[in-house]
This record gives sequence, C-alpha cells and structure tokens, in this order.
Amino acid sequence: MLTVRDERPSDRPAVRAVNEAAFGQPAEADLVEALHRAGAASVSLVAEREGTIAGHILFSPVTVEHAEGRRLAGLAPMAVAPDRQRQGIGSMLVREGLERCRAAGFDGVVVVGHPEYYPRFGFVPAHTLGLRCEYDGPPEVFMALALPGRSLDGASGLVRFHQAFAHV
Repeated sequence: MLTVRDERPSDRPAVRAVNEAAFGQPAEADLVEALHRAGAASVSLVAEREGTIAGHILFSPVTVEHAEGRRLAGLAPMAVAPDRQRQGIGSMLVREGLERCRAAGFDGVVVVGHPEYYPRFGFVPAHTLGLRCEYDGPPEVFMALALPGRSLDGASGLVRFHQAFAHV
C-alpha cells in the first residue's frame, strides 16, 4: 500500500536518491537540501510503499511583485523513482501537496513544469493570470493554480523563487 506523509529528517538520504535517480543529476537533490537548510520547505512530502521512499514533492514560498495579501508557493521539485513512475505516485503527491498548501494558508501554487502534466490538477498558464516567471522559458511551462476556496485576484507581476533555485 502506498502512503503519502510528511518528510522526516531520517528520510533525507532516500529523498536525495529518488531526486537524483528521477532527474539523472544531483541538482534537484541539492535544491531540496538547500531549501531545508534555509527553512524554506513549507510542505515536503514523501510517497512510501513497503518501507521504501518511492517519491518526493516539495513546496516553498515564492514572492510576487504585486501580492495584494496573497501567499503563493512554488512546487519544485517533484520526483518519482524511475522504476515507480507511471503508477499514479506523482499525482498522489501533487494532490496531497496542494491540499497541505491550502491548509497552510497559501492562496495558490506556481510551477515550472510539463504543460501536458500539470493542467490535470487545474494549473493554467500563469501569464493568463498576470504572473511572470523570473526565469526565461516558454510561457506554457510556467503555470499557476488558485487553491480551492482561495483566489489569486490581486496577485500579478514577477514571481521570484527562493534564492536556492538560482543554483539549479
């Protein structure tokens, strides 16, 4: 049985291994560690099956040029062990992570990710909401989502991720 739960400090080596395997490099694993060291991991979850960490997701606060009292989180990274992909683990992590962000008082979430994957959770191109990413890239890969019962009205302009992202 697969369970999604809060990441524990004792999970860190397994979380690192999952991120390195999923991305084929250490940059995202280094990012996770840097966000934890900075106290910027607002929501960090693992998917565990039979005592083995199969996936990980992390959300950290972002700043918005014109926030109008809105709090947004950035979803990154999200990783599933290569031998466990295409089994719904990523979807479970995203759904639970979004709910945890809502419960933590965030109004919305932004992500730089696959435009074929994230819309299934309600993400839309962020530029349609007046949000721009600090990083260059095609507009369709920067997406945003207002969490249930919340609004992104009044939030617009440049979105900046934690400084740890500059090293990825």
